Amino acid sequence: MAVKFHWFLPTSGDGRAIVGGGHGLRGGHGRSTANAFRPPTIDYLGQIARSAEQLGFEAVLTPTGTWCEDAWLVTAALTQQTTRLKFLVAFRPGFVSPTLAAQMAATYQRISGGRLLLNVVTGGEGTEQRRFGDHLSKDERYARTDEFLSIVRGAWSGTPYDFTGAHYQVEGATVSEVPDPVPELYFGGSSAAAGVVAARHVQTYLTWGEPPAQVAEKIAWVRGLAAEEGRTLRFGVRLHVIARDTSEEAWAEAGRLLAAIDPADIATARQTLGRSDSVGQKRMLALNEGYRRDGGGVHDLEIHPGLWAGVGLVRGGAGTALVGSHSEVADLIEEYADQGISEFVLSGYPHLEEAYWFGEGVLPELRRRGVLDRAGDAVRLPA
Repeated sequence: MAVKFHWFLPTSGDGRAIVGGGHGLRGGHGRSTANAFRPPTIDYLGQIARSAEQLGFEAVLTPTGTWCEDAWLVTAALTQQTTRLKFLVAFRPGFVSPTLAAQMAATYQRISGGRLLLNVVTGGEGTEQRRFGDHLSKDERYARTDEFLSIVRGAWSGTPYDFTGAHYQVEGATVSEVPDPVPELYFGGSSAAAGVVAARHVQTYLTWGEPPAQVAEKIAWVRGLAAEEGRTLRFGVRLHVIARDTSEEAWAEAGRLLAAIDPADIATARQTLGRSDSVGQKRMLALNEGYRRDGGGVHDLEIHPGLWAGVGLVRGGAGTALVGSHSEVADLIEEYADQGISEFVLSGYPHLEEAYWFGEGVLPELRRRGVLDRAGDAVRLPA
């Protein structure tokens, strides 16, 4: 099994503190002047993209939402600053027509030399969806995503595609030239409706960073659904990372991040995220219930050895981090890989510096163990 590593483009901003936000939240960035906010300029995002490419990451995930810069436009610009790096572009079905989305992706492949990957985000927060004019229920959104992806894949087939469903009716959907390669589809979701869509359409199912045993349960669930469709999927996990030369240094950094969070921001985030109808978000919130307002220690939020839930106190979506020495982080990566994870989508604050901590610390450790041949090569672990 080949294991790939991806990084993240912070298109809502960055800094030395946790930049809150995501999943409908508007982000903050800590209480200290040492935590100066880094705006998501194209120059700064270009620095991160070029560094990720140099360090050997396969792709960079680029988020979608009100408080992010547009993922399609930003990454299209960054294709001109990179040569090998792929862009995992998050987008929401239903905000553009499926035929237009197929055309956009095909054009992107031609101008980038085939470096587009697509992360399909159905949307789990009602207020955010309504802001864009979407008033469907969660299950209706997943049904629409099912139809949307059927049309997109049909348009890429090279043969005009007709479709009639509850949400879309198209005749002769196609693109001027079949994209080469056809973009791979990534998708996440913890509800029953999400599992069906993943099983039918995507190549990689993504989960947020729950403890390995819980991730294994989700993999078994989706794998079973895919088998019923006659398909096999890959599985990825979305995590933050704090890797240092020693465990003590890594946990000290986690403690510094925790200390920089304003308790009022935590209360606001938990209230906002608690209203989400996303099953995955509810599972993330449950992981940081160990937070103590009376000044508990950083390890109160260690939910599995080396897995810290502190990021999710103020950040929607992915809320856990791998924390430890380079060797300890590599151990936890291998533990996830043993459960069936083959793609790791990582990030850290600030994203430029943390890319180097991981790329120059953890990847060499994996190489030393014999599971990584050279910088940029796929990690090979037993199937």
